[in-house]
Amino acid sequence: MSYVNLMLFSLSSNEELARKVADTMGISLGKSTVRHFSDGEIQVNIEESVRGMEVYILQSTSSPVNDNLMEILIMVDALKRASAESVNIVMPYYGYARQDRKARAREPITSKLVANMLEVAGVDRLLTIDLHASQIQGFFDIPVDHLLGAPLIADYFERRGMTGSDYVVVSPDHGGVTRARKLAEFLKTPIAIIDKRRSVDKMNTSEVMNIIGKVDGKTCILIDDMIDTAGTICHAADALEAAGAVDVYASCTHPVLSGPAMDNIQKSAIKKLIVLDTIYTPEDRLIDKIEQISIADLLADAIVRIHEKRPLSPLFESK
Repeated sequence: MSYVNLMLFSLSSNEELARKVADTMGISLGKSTVRHFSDGEIQVNIEESVRGMEVYILQSTSSPVNDNLMEILIMVDALKRASAESVNIVMPYYGYARQDRKARAREPITSKLVANMLEVAGVDRLLTIDLHASQIQGFFDIPVDHLLGAPLIADYFERRGMTGSDYVVVSPDHGGVTRARKLAEFLKTPIAIIDKRRSVDKMNTSEVMNIIGKVDGKTCILIDDMIDTAGTICHAADALEAAGAVDVYASCTHPVLSGPAMDNIQKSAIKKLIVLDTIYTPEDRLIDKIEQISIADLLADAIVRIHEKRPLSPLFESK
């Protein structure tokens, strides 16, 4: 199909996903190059006219977070100076989202700082998926379209007949209850909650304290927005197995998978981990326990709907 005045560009973080989105839309990716100099400076060149165009840039601010964020800011500046009509960021994974409040004295709210930087650079709209904290939408004074990964995850389990009272959706902490409840509504299952206590002294660590809900004799489906070192999700899976769960599946929108994540997942009670491709994961890191679902169709549909000024609400329903 041809979309008048619409262009899609990719930066460095997830070019494979950008190509899939472009293919789904039936368009070619915009021509641009990104160069990283030996001193760390970044240069972006746009190699075709963007005058009067509604431009979409696909870039997750995953590792290396600061480089990927800086690429966006430089690209936005280049597009504005080249007379683009509007600049829209498609950011499947919003880095710094965990720094969304002051939990201790003298802490920054870095996710707000990132919002300010994007707005000052000239971004007109943000499209993202499963922000770590929904209030981050309020950090922006521009439109923010916040898509959900739960419908895609629900579709995966529905296709395998994993619905009904023999299954239970589990939130690995109290903060993820809303997300777990949404998946449970799609799958028509009860929910359970892991009551955990996070270590004050150590980052990326937590201790499972209690399980709220019935999991004995059930197949459990854990859901979280992101998995970083996988310590939390693996402790939760092991606790569910110890509490009598038949099988434990896990799912997340953002597979950060840093540090010892792969080793933790391999050794855990998790039978299968379902992830979305908001963050590029090399083939050699996709171990047998991990299965990836593409968000390309979802993003393509969202971009077209925004461009054609149609509602995004149908995208929040299960397939």
